[in-house]
Parts: sequence; structure tokens; C-alpha cells
Amino acid sequence: MTGVPPGSGPGPGAGPSAGMAEHMAALRRYALVLTRNRDEAEDLVQECLARAISAAGTYRPGSDMRAWLFRILHNVHVSAMRRRRVREAFQAESGAGAGPDAHEDAAQHRRLEVRDVLAALALLPDEQREAVTLIAIDEVKYEEAARILGVPVGTLMSRLGRGRAALRELLNRRHPDERPDERPGHPRLRLVKGGRRE
Repeated sequence: MTGVPPGSGPGPGAGPSAGMAEHMAALRRYALVLTRNRDEAEDLVQECLARAISAAGTYRPGSDMRAWLFRILHNVHVSAMRRRRVREAFQAESGAGAGPDAHEDAAQHRRLEVRDVLAALALLPDEQREAVTLIAIDEVKYEEAARILGVPVGTLMSRLGRGRAALRELLNRRHPDERPDERPGHPRLRLVKGGRRE
């Protein structure tokens, strides 16, 4: 008896929706890791499935359906996080007080820095932005990020390196007199340095 390799989908000729059920548990686990909130994770999975069904024509029968679904889930999450951060930064700036308190000034400065980082991140090519987002924001391991994006680890590392270099250049253009990558704890540090191997 010939079995179907795990994650390969329902087989040639079948639509992708026929094989999605077997990956639901994995999708929910990964969504929970990304969102750290069960309700948000469930919403993320549902949006992922809706996108997958609407994009069924892009799925190649017999290919790795799990990787295909994970890529969709990741892209939906990245888009949602980008919108949320822009919205929160805008709301924070709109509600910021004009008092002289040093703590408020520091908080406003941090919000402006976050806005700068998001603006710079949005300028990166998709493949570099995805790599930086997975490693630096979502805190995914290198090997797992490579599987999600469907590329070898070496390719991921190359995209990550180019993306971080581009981010540093973009941020230094905005603030030529600052060296944020040399100050521990700086909000930009994780985006331009480091990563998880274990």
C-alpha cells in the first residue's frame, strides 16, 4: 500500500481545501506562538484558511501543503502586525500630552523611533522584510523561518543580512548623528542584530 508523504496534501487532482484539515492543529500552534493570544490565534487561522481557499489556484497539487499554509499564515500575521503597529503609533502620538515630564518625552521619542523603524521596514523588498520580521519580531528560529519561507537556511541568512544592512542604512539616513545599534536595549537593536539559533 502506498501512503501519501506527510504534508504533501491530498494528492494530484484534489483541491487544497480537501487537505487543510490535517494541518489545523499545526496552524493553531504556530498562530498561538505568533500572537500569544488564543482568540487572536483563532482569528489568524480563520483568515489564513479564507486566504488559502481564495488563492487555491496558486497551490501546486502534490507540493508541501503545510509549508504553503504556513507561508499564508505568516504573511497574514505580518500584515496584521504592521497595521496594528502603525495604528498604535498613530494613536499614541495623537494622545500624547504636551507636558514637560521627562518620562513622557522619552515615551514619545520611543514612539517616533518605532514609527521610523516601521517606515524603514516597509521600504525593504518583500523577501528581506519577511526574513527580518520572522527572526527579529516574531522570534522564530532560523531553521523554522527557512521552512516557513520555503528557502534553504543559507538563503534565509543572506536575506536577513541584506535586510538588516538596508535597515541600518535607512535608519542612519533618518538620524545620521545617532548610532542606535551600539546602545543595548535600544528599540532598533533586535531588528539590526542578533537572532535565535536554538
